Amino acid sequence: MLYPRRRAVNPPERRAEEKMPTLWFLLVALMLVAYVVLDGFDLGIGAIYKLVATSRDERALVRRTIGPVWDANEVWLLAAGGTLYFAFPQLYASSFSGFYLPLMLVLWLLIGRALGLELRGHFGDDLIGDACDTIFMISSLLLTVILGAALGNVVRGVPLDADGYFFLPLWTNFRPGRDPGVLDWYTVLCGVVALVALGTHGAHYLALRTTGEVNVRARRIGHLGTRLLPLLTFASLVATLIVRPSVSDNFRDHPAGLLLPAAVAASLVAMELAARRGREQRAFLASGAYLICMLGGAAFALYPVLLPSSDDPTRSLTLTTSATGSYALRVALAWWLVALALVVGTFLHLYRTFRGKLTAATGEGYH
Repeated sequence: MLYPRRRAVNPPERRAEEKMPTLWFLLVALMLVAYVVLDGFDLGIGAIYKLVATSRDERALVRRTIGPVWDANEVWLLAAGGTLYFAFPQLYASSFSGFYLPLMLVLWLLIGRALGLELRGHFGDDLIGDACDTIFMISSLLLTVILGAALGNVVRGVPLDADGYFFLPLWTNFRPGRDPGVLDWYTVLCGVVALVALGTHGAHYLALRTTGEVNVRARRIGHLGTRLLPLLTFASLVATLIVRPSVSDNFRDHPAGLLLPAAVAASLVAMELAARRGREQRAFLASGAYLICMLGGAAFALYPVLLPSSDDPTRSLTLTTSATGSYALRVALAWWLVALALVVGTFLHLYRTFRGKLTAATGEGYH
């Protein structure tokens, strides 16, 4: 069988191909940010579900606010995982084996959350319905904490061996160091920040979509979360500098990156002002901006490291050591852009169709 020969690559094209890993790093980061912002609000709504909805009708109303979009939002998580597998296979293999235990927890929580939502409308029995509500809330709450702790593990670093692999127990002594667990005081703090941030994000979205008592409670919770976030954000920043001082290197070498923490502070101020004045849409947009800037700051601080080593920095997984061939990345880019256009078009249609406030729940389902 004859295979086509690759043509010679001139210097400008070679430089472009060398930048492909960075471009795909940005694309993966973009999809993860889209997941956190979009699926984040329905995760947050699940975490505060029984706090904002106290009656059967109110809970049906809350489910209807996310019913048409929650499963579509998870497309971004699947897309990010698939792209990670293709673009950075070494990182995918290392992280999915090393984080085996928390990933199994994530899988079961995703299943529990889906069952709690989907089965809720198929049972008229109050006891089963309450069980579905509880499963949905607990799964959403724990999922936000675990996702926050996962980001904390990436920032803190893991004990990579010479082959680029690792395994973490769920916890050891709850202290970051050379022999950490998935959970320690730092990653738990990251999980708490994620819980408050996504709970606040969900409360602002719920206030935007509802009226009546649910709206009042959602605005109250959203305003409380808005006031807690500055304290938690500052605490997480200090803790990150203690656990991994090197995160400040990129900001010191490239001062333009300081615009990201400045944007975080600006989004917190905008969120507080909007929540205080009852500007529901502005509060939700400011909450989304906060999440984007926080994740952007983390990505900027780590670049070009994808997964830091907690004991030997030379073993860290970077763009150059983890990326697949630049030729394959360049060819795949065209297909990725087509898929992105289709997904974005679908989401624009979906959110345009189901925009506006919901005033009353009809039936047991969320449709």
